Amino acid sequence: MSTETEKLIQEGQAVVMNTYGRLPMALVKGEGSWVWDVEGNKYLDFVSGIAVNSLGHKHPEVVKAIQKQTEEILHTSNLYWIPNQIHLAKLLVENSFADKVFFCNSGAEANEGAIKLARKYAKAHYGNEKYEILSLKNSFHGRTLATLTATGQTKYQAGYEPLPEGFAYAELNNPDDLRQKITDKTAAVIIEPIQGEGGIIPAELDFLQTARKLCDEKGALLIFDEVQTGVGRTGKLFAHEWSGVKPDIMTLAKALGGGVPIGAMLAKDEVAAAFKPGDHASTFGGNPLATAAGCAVLKVMLEEGFFEDVQEHAAYFKAELQKLADKYQTGEPVRGIGFLLGWPLAKLGPETVNACREKGLLINFAGGKALRFVPPINVSYEEIDRAVKILDDVFSSLW
Repeated sequence: MSTETEKLIQEGQAVVMNTYGRLPMALVKGEGSWVWDVEGNKYLDFVSGIAVNSLGHKHPEVVKAIQKQTEEILHTSNLYWIPNQIHLAKLLVENSFADKVFFCNSGAEANEGAIKLARKYAKAHYGNEKYEILSLKNSFHGRTLATLTATGQTKYQAGYEPLPEGFAYAELNNPDDLRQKITDKTAAVIIEPIQGEGGIIPAELDFLQTARKLCDEKGALLIFDEVQTGVGRTGKLFAHEWSGVKPDIMTLAKALGGGVPIGAMLAKDEVAAAFKPGDHASTFGGNPLATAAGCAVLKVMLEEGFFEDVQEHAAYFKAELQKLADKYQTGEPVRGIGFLLGWPLAKLGPETVNACREKGLLINFAGGKALRFVPPINVSYEEIDRAVKILDDVFSSLW
């Protein structure tokens, strides 16, 4: 580690709260699938800001949209109509199940809004005793107090007790457990189509279909948390499109702004109508800059043939990863859809991440269970081959 990096770390430790286990590096430049640190070292970025930079770094359309908007107006608040916000909402509505969109700044805020909307809707239609949010064990929905409680992992909740009331948990891909846990008090069931922080574990078709059926029978809303899986990550605009199961509410963030913070909650008209002026708000939500970036991202992704290319590249990458998993006999098969892939490892996860970084490849270890690969979804075959070669070299030395 150089003096410059050490100096930055020391300065940061002195003034920044100690809430992250940061790697000893500072990234200062990015282009496409590549990033550079403060020392000038170059890395292939298969973390993408944790599934945020889905079009890579410095995508020309996103850069152009941001530059243009900074010369016009950055922020106005939602006291006024925001043209870019309307344009982005139209794009989302035209390409989804939804009729209305609420904009915020992050995935946690989007999920917080979804929980509030579900309870407001349930009380309006069924009375005060219908308020429970049923989520899944091993899930992750955010860091606010409510979304932390919805997160089905006690390690994230420790120290924040007492947690808010009205939350329950079922097992992923266990339809029988879901049937037992959903009750007349259930206002909504919230599901990640693929559990990201939980170790890249997809929800099975039968489970999603059962959830939809049970929600309809019990008068509960089905919420899909697509904060990590949405906006192209799985090779379709939204991950639930692979199943054909439609939610009543969907949450988005991460990739939607191409790197600019933005979150969104989408809902059907009947559900969205439960919110009246003053019921929910966000000062920065859907501001001109963030929504200009969002429009640029969707413009690129909705081009003809874009997702076909993503699917082909992702299938190639998954197959190459599985060849390595077979070669080194690491156990469970590689899982995931599109470019949200997990390689389960029972040992040497952090060591593998560090060894890859030293060789110029950035990945991470999700949920202490699997290597997570979330490269830009427009990554090239050559860049995939380079990543696979680095992984092969690392495994040959570690295993």
